[in-house]
Amino acid sequence: MAKQKTVYVCSNCGQDSPKWIGKCPSCGEWNTYVEEVIRKEPSKLRPVTGFEIDKPKPVILRDIEAADEPRINMHDEELNRVLGGGLVPGSLVLIGGEPGIGKSTLVLQTVLHMPEKRILYVSGEESPRQLKLRADRLSDMPGNCYIVCETSLEQIFVHIKNIQPELVIIDSIQTVSTETIESSPGSVSQVRECAAAILRFAKESHVPVLLIGHINKEGSIAGPKVLEHIVDAVLQFEGDQHYMYRILRSIKNRFGSTAELGIYEMRQNGLRQVSNPSELLLSQDHEGMSGVAIAAAIEGVRPFLIETQALVSSAVYGNPQRSATGFDIRRMNMLLAVLEKRVGFKLAQKDVFLNIAGGLKVNDPAIDLGVISAILSSNMDVPIEPGVCMAGEIGLSGEIRPVNRIEQRISEAEKLGFKQFIVPKYNLQGINTKKTTIELTPVRKVEEAFRALFG
Repeated sequence: MAKQKTVYVCSNCGQDSPKWIGKCPSCGEWNTYVEEVIRKEPSKLRPVTGFEIDKPKPVILRDIEAADEPRINMHDEELNRVLGGGLVPGSLVLIGGEPGIGKSTLVLQTVLHMPEKRILYVSGEESPRQLKLRADRLSDMPGNCYIVCETSLEQIFVHIKNIQPELVIIDSIQTVSTETIESSPGSVSQVRECAAAILRFAKESHVPVLLIGHINKEGSIAGPKVLEHIVDAVLQFEGDQHYMYRILRSIKNRFGSTAELGIYEMRQNGLRQVSNPSELLLSQDHEGMSGVAIAAAIEGVRPFLIETQALVSSAVYGNPQRSATGFDIRRMNMLLAVLEKRVGFKLAQKDVFLNIAGGLKVNDPAIDLGVISAILSSNMDVPIEPGVCMAGEIGLSGEIRPVNRIEQRISEAEKLGFKQFIVPKYNLQGINTKKTTIELTPVRKVEEAFRALFG
């Protein structure tokens, strides 16, 4: 039997060290070294995939025939959009997210709606009875899906060879281990070796594989960073468990854009696709209510309208409170300073609370105009006229700076029946105003936007 030794491996980059180090000298991260027990002599064994092909030979680039491979329709418009039009044969896709956010529900719901494909679902966390109960709740379609509960990589390849599936699901990659490495499942070396073997199988057999992965407390994929380099696409499933909305965004995609995102609504019978998120993010009736403004935001490449809510009240205690939900608190403090210095509103002794309706976290600077409009509306207790939408970035001198993709924002507001759109003046230079039925109000400074909203 080979002798064993203990090394410390960085969980972020895979750098190893004979002793524990606080800061990794390779990637610079702190407290990422974990203890691993490995063989002193590396094993010559490798996981057998069951699909062996001839060794590749060098080919001249001009002799390679490039053709668009037909993508696999996942019967989910949001998932197809994020993947870039569908699942590419032979690709390896990693789906990550917090525990309980709905990763397994999303994947199981998707495969149940693909009866034309032979699918193998490998579960290392749940029993077949648990999966059956979940499948009955999600869909009444039987599907052509085989279930196996296995954590050994070698046995998984045996099942794949017997069933010959057209799509493989592994839930989750952190529970799979190979006999060629003497370490516990989920360790850096196990995740790296198992992912490399699965990638080799996917490329040799042209069978796509979906991996489900956990994330750590920092929000990144658990395991070594090389896992994200190995796979072809990394999809992040995000959302707050206290809200019903879920966002599927692409962090890495070799076959499509990383700017796409899909929106789902969590329900009792599974995830529902949200084709028009603007209608869900806007409340049914806010007429006559102060402190509410509608802003046109863009997340990825999708425009949608969000409702920004603000509450301004006199400070009860000595220090005024500043609170923001779904918006950067430091940026809100900057906008309050602009209102104080450039516009003349005295908000230093008042509590300011800001909320982005729907539980979304928005980083688009184009909603700055909506934020200050909601704050001014609540401060004066004057409601904004219904049917008014706005977009604009606020500068430190009080000017309203132009934003990108203004045509998409205007068309989204027009589609939802808004009558007036407050737009930065410099954005009107490239817009054909004759094609739009919505009234465009150009503004250059915060004072002009204030007069346009409140007279």
